[in-house]
Order: sequence, then C-alpha cells, then structure tokens
Amino acid sequence: MKYRKLGQSGVEVSEISLGCWTLGGLNWVNGSPNGWANVDASEVKRAVDYALEQGVNHFDNADVYGNGRAERMLSEILGNRAKKLVLATKVGWFPGTAAHAYEPAHIRHQCEQSLINLQRDVIDLYYFHHGDFGPEDRYLDDAVAVMRQLKKEGKIRLIGQSAYSNADFEKLAPKVKPDVLQSWAHIMDDQFIRAGAPVRRLLDERKMSFVAFSPLNQGILLGKFDPKNPPRFEEGDHRKGDKRFTTEFLLGVQPKIEKLKSRFGSDVRDLARVALQYLLANPVVCCVIPGFRNRNQVEINLSGKDKPLSAEDVKFIGETFAA
Repeated sequence: MKYRKLGQSGVEVSEISLGCWTLGGLNWVNGSPNGWANVDASEVKRAVDYALEQGVNHFDNADVYGNGRAERMLSEILGNRAKKLVLATKVGWFPGTAAHAYEPAHIRHQCEQSLINLQRDVIDLYYFHHGDFGPEDRYLDDAVAVMRQLKKEGKIRLIGQSAYSNADFEKLAPKVKPDVLQSWAHIMDDQFIRAGAPVRRLLDERKMSFVAFSPLNQGILLGKFDPKNPPRFEEGDHRKGDKRFTTEFLLGVQPKIEKLKSRFGSDVRDLARVALQYLLANPVVCCVIPGFRNRNQVEINLSGKDKPLSAEDVKFIGETFAA
C-alpha cells in the first residue's frame, strides 16, 4: 500500500482508504432518508480486520451516519488499534436540537460526542460536511472560529471542507482555510479535480489535498447492476428514487463499461482497479474512500492497490466516458 500526505501536514493516509457511511444503516434526518441498507456488524469486522492487514490506515466517518451508529461501530471494532490510525469524521448534516447544524455550540457538542463515539482524545481530520452555513452565511464566521478553537485545544488535528459545488468551494476555502477538500469524484464526473477546473486551481494554489468519495459511483462503475432488473431500495436508503439506478441510466453506462472490460479485463476486480487508479493518477487526490459492507468488497477495492495505470490508460478511460 502506498501513502500520501493530507495537505501540507505530516499526516499520511493510505491511497485507498475506506468510507464508513454504509455502517450507519437505514437512517433519516428531519424526515429525509440519508442511510444505506443495514449492515451485519460481524461482516464489517471481518472487512476492517482485512483492511488493516493490507495497510489501510484511514477511515472516513460522520456524526450523521446512522446518527452516531457508524462511529460507534467502527471504534468498537478497532479497539486499541485505532491509536495508530487516521480517523476522520464530520459535522453539519445532523442538527440535533439546534436551529442549524453549524451553530457553534452544536459543533462543539458534536465534536465532543464524536470523540466519545470514536473512543478518541483527538479527531485527526474534522470536516464541515457541506457548504450551507445558513441564510447569507450567517453561521460561517462563528463556525470557523469554533473549529479553529477546537484545533487550538487539541481536540482536532486537521480541518477539512466537504462540499458539492464549485461555488461553495471557491467561497469557503479562503475563509475556512482547510487542509483537505472532499467531494465526489469518479470516472463519470471528475469536475472538481480535472485540470483547469476552479477547485483544481484552489487545490494547487493552496496546496490542499482532495479526498474522493464515491469513486465507484456507488457500484455503477463495477457493472454490478442489471439494467433489465434495476435494484430496489428500502425506505431510509438514500438511493431509493435515485435516477442512477434506473434502467435508462444503466443502459446508457453499459457500453462504456464494456469498453473498459475489453481493455482491462471483465472481472469486478479489474473494474475496481480502473476506477480507483484513474483517480489516484491525479496528483491532487491524496486518497479514495470507497464504501464497504463486507470483506469481499474490501478485497475487491484493494485488489489493485499496487497496480497504477499508465498515462495511455488514463487517457483511454477519460475519452471513453467523455464520448
């Protein structure tokens, strides 16, 4: 396993790390579904144990994943091994009883609760989970101030900013001054990290790192879903109603997946390697954080960890999905 630094810090994380959203299971926040199908804790333990054996040292979590469930499950599995790992979590989607999740008192409370959930004295990387700081950014200045105070107190090491638009990243990076930016990135949509993109310029100018979630586009890039029989999801699973899991969308992707298979191999491990290494070929990406439910999925994600793509391969992939 190779490792890369988070921003300009001395903290190094495995190129292929793991996202823990799935660990939270079915979940709702203020009536809206934001979870995944429930997981088997024993399967998750087998997956985490294997990941550690293979050199994974970074796990990405959030207070809203199962409203604390994912943080607690991970810490129980890791036990004392957590001391040597890089644990990230986020604040912002779970408001609790606050009027807004970025109220300073709520941020402090959630930081303390995440420390309890993770059984940690310090959070290695603490993110603002999104870019909505209220009407006219009314909570922004105070939220940044409390985050910096938490860092000064030694409760967090590094500050991260997760967001979902170029506009939010451009607005927030100069004010938050994060070490790390996080958002989605995958072969089908690498808008934030491609050369010349606004966020890419920010990353280069400020010497920040990018953490890529959803690098497999929630499994679509593995060709695992049958367009003739698209998956169905339970209430409380955020994928229910997502257009990416419709027959029309999956049929549109299928020819491109076949082109990848013809060049790189048709096994799911071949496709996982292509998807993850395509992102890791980008110099601003410090790591990818695919999700997982069991050991088999982690084995698939890590199977190509030491098999980078050539420049010609990267070009071929980009051209295939640009068509």
